[in-house]
Order: sequence, then C-alpha cells, then structure tokens
Amino acid sequence: MIIREQTERIEEKSLSPYATLSSKSKGRARFEEKCSVRTDFQRDRDRIMYSKAFRRLKHKTQVFISPEGDHYRTRLTHTLEVSQIARTIARSLRLNEDLTEAIALGHDLGHTPFGHAGERVLKEICSLGFNHNEQSVRVVDKLERNGNGLNLTYEVLDGILCHTGEKKADTLEGRIVRFADRIAYINHDIEDAIRGGVISEKDLPENCLKVLGNTSSERINNMIVNIIENSMDKDDVIMSKEYRKATDELRNFMFENVYIGSDAKAEEGKAEDLIRRLYAKLVEEPKLLPEEFFAKIPEEGVERAVCDYIAGMTDRYAVNVFNSIFIPARWMRL
Repeated sequence: MIIREQTERIEEKSLSPYATLSSKSKGRARFEEKCSVRTDFQRDRDRIMYSKAFRRLKHKTQVFISPEGDHYRTRLTHTLEVSQIARTIARSLRLNEDLTEAIALGHDLGHTPFGHAGERVLKEICSLGFNHNEQSVRVVDKLERNGNGLNLTYEVLDGILCHTGEKKADTLEGRIVRFADRIAYINHDIEDAIRGGVISEKDLPENCLKVLGNTSSERINNMIVNIIENSMDKDDVIMSKEYRKATDELRNFMFENVYIGSDAKAEEGKAEDLIRRLYAKLVEEPKLLPEEFFAKIPEEGVERAVCDYIAGMTDRYAVNVFNSIFIPARWMRL
C-alpha cells in the first residue's frame, strides 16, 4: 500500500463520521493522477502555499495602510493566524485538518491592495461586481499558473468561496474557517488598534469582555473552546448564542471605532482615489496592461482583465504603477 493510501485509511479509522475524507473528495475539474505520498487535500494546501498570490499577501494591507512598525498584521500574517485557529478546532473535533488548512491558507488570496478600502472601490466601479471571496476562487481556479489555475478540489474551492457571505460551506471544515477568520481578525485587529493608539483597552465594551475574556489570548482561547464544546459530535459547527452575541457586538464595536472613520483610516481616501484613477485609466488604455492580462480581453473583456490586474496588486506595487502612469519622471541630462 502506497503512503497516500495509508493516510487515507488512517483518516477513515480516526476521523469523525462528520469529517470530509480525502478519499471521498468530489475531485478536481480536470483529471490528475493521484500523488503517491500526499492526499488530494494535502496537495491543495501545498499548491496554495507555493502560489504567487500567497507570497503577495505579505505586502497587502490587513487593516492599517503602510503602518510604521514591524509588528502590525499584514494579510499574510492574518492568513497564518486563521490557519492556526482553524486547525486547532478541526483537530479537536476530529475533522480533516488538511482540508481545513488548505481552505484557511487560500481564503484571502483574492483580497485587493489596501484591504477592504480596495474591495469597496472595485465593488463600486466595476460593472461586473467584486467580492474578495469570489476573487479568491478566481485566483486559484483561473489566474495562477499563467491562467491554468491550481485545479483544486471541489471542497477547497467551496470552503474558500463560503468563508464569508450568505452561503454556508458544504463541509464542516469550511465552516470552521468561517469562524476562525472572524475570531482572528476581531482579536488581532484589536491588538493592532491598541498598539497604534486608535483605541485603548478601557474602550472595549465590558459586556463583551465579561463573556469572552479580558485579553486577546483569553478571548481567542475561550471562543475556540466554546465552538469545540458546542460542535462535538454534531453535523454542524456552531457557537453558543451568548458567545455569538458577544462576538457580533465586539465586531460592531470595531467597525464603529476602528474600521470606519478612525484616525488610522485617514489615508484610505487616498488609496480609494488611487484605485479609481488606475481602474479608469487602464480601462481607457488597456494596452498599459501587462501582456498576460491584456491577452484576456478578447475572451473576458476589458473590465475583467483590469479588475484581475488591480485586485492582484500589493499595496506598494499599486503605488508604483500609479506613479509610473500619472507622476512625471524627473528629467536627467546625461
């Protein structure tokens, strides 16, 4: 028996009846021979981690644009923290940790430069619409590997798509990532906001802290434990009503005091204007696009090509492209 088959047998014997077995995956859009060592979900995890889009996350905004300091989160560190939280829950519930990790690592690959500010602008100005979860699927399905995509399994694609929005993931592993994403960004964004002096610990709503805990580590641990205790041996992943209410209230607090209108978000207007002007210019003059995006126009149209190009940019690359188009270069006499 080859190593992959041994791993699949171990899954069948040790995982919960509600787990998604790699041997029972709905498969890939294009047929591939199985790996002799890795399961399908392990291969998906590796493909995501080795992708160009994953590497670009280190230079994409999580909450604060170009913060001065080495300890603020980026989209990459957020992704790794989501993965850690999700894996802890999956392991405790005896669900498929490899599938959970693959979904977590891929869930934000479609995020724009400048965080949700970039997403808001593309949603507003692109007639095709824009949501980062849908773009994440597009990245792994169509844009990576020079347009061939990563050919991921159905379960990973579904989990990435459903980590936010109205639709629940088909798998419990995907539903774990949805919770893990919220746990990570609420608590870690609080840490960054306090570090940056945007809020202080005494500003946090006391009724939420009484339920969830007083420190970031306490809240994360308590939220994880609550999900595990309420989801054990069940066909869904859930949080108690008390914890869900407190979590939603803490999230609302962050929107009111940090995510919208705070001093730390003062530069977002400039970022939004940059995206708007770039988008309009590239739609007007698509020959400014790199060849790989320009070549998509006959099949998918100018707006899709421009949207894909801008959404994939890092913060600093977006600034550099903007400068190259709109800011005159210094004249130098040789």
